[in-house]
Amino acid sequence: MKKKIIVVLFAIVICLCTVIPAFAANDGYAAEYSRVNDMADILTEDEEESLRTTLDEISLRQNVDVTIATVNDLNGYNTVSECADAIYELCNYGYGDSKDGILLLISMDEHDWAVSTCGFGITAFTDAGIEYIGGQIKSDLSDGKYAEAFNTYAGLCDEFITQAKNGSPYDSGHLPRKPLSVVWIPVSIAIGFILALIVVGVMKGKLKTVHSRPEADSYIRKGSFDVTESSDLFLYHTLTRTKKEKKENAQSSTHTSSSGTTHGGGSGKF
Repeated sequence: MKKKIIVVLFAIVICLCTVIPAFAANDGYAAEYSRVNDMADILTEDEEESLRTTLDEISLRQNVDVTIATVNDLNGYNTVSECADAIYELCNYGYGDSKDGILLLISMDEHDWAVSTCGFGITAFTDAGIEYIGGQIKSDLSDGKYAEAFNTYAGLCDEFITQAKNGSPYDSGHLPRKPLSVVWIPVSIAIGFILALIVVGVMKGKLKTVHSRPEADSYIRKGSFDVTESSDLFLYHTLTRTKKEKKENAQSSTHTSSSGTTHGGGSGKF
């Protein structure tokens, strides 16, 4: 019951936001501030509580807000990205003056997802990084496994923020590698063993006509090789230099919301 009341109140506030183009943000978090706003009601109470605990822990530890919102439709906004920016600002998400953080918005009407970033979130989540995260959660979203998708998102956000704080944000050509399943370990061993047997068998077959001899006379034509003088001479050496390419800065495209706040982000379908 409490969850439904919060959903209704939040929906009313969103409606007011579409009428009023600008609003004054509070200095602190809103009274109903939550890093999970499931207005589309696609999570169970237990899933929502567990997810909120996870996002709170990551956000407090990293000092970067990691948040999620779901809506039934865009409620008058032109694009899912525009809606995501508005919710990010309406909920007063973000740490510090630069409002460091990231929001994942799910719109059930057209099966859209969007990510809105701000402050350090723009640095940590590049265009390629956001596309990667979208690709990792798309399958679960399509299958209706929303809790699984959101937990994957949370774990990736934690990893991406840590990577960015180490000075090398994930970007195109430098993205996390998905670990191989343990099933591939015995499969790889079996394939390697079979290939080794084949190679050794072929090599053994080619050596059937070869017989050992105590001397190497049969390999030398008599009188064809006569060394009269030998010496070692150093002629020259070659030094090759290759210029080390400088790593390009991480690429994060940005835009300005209707309130004048700079956001990064991306969107897609599921």
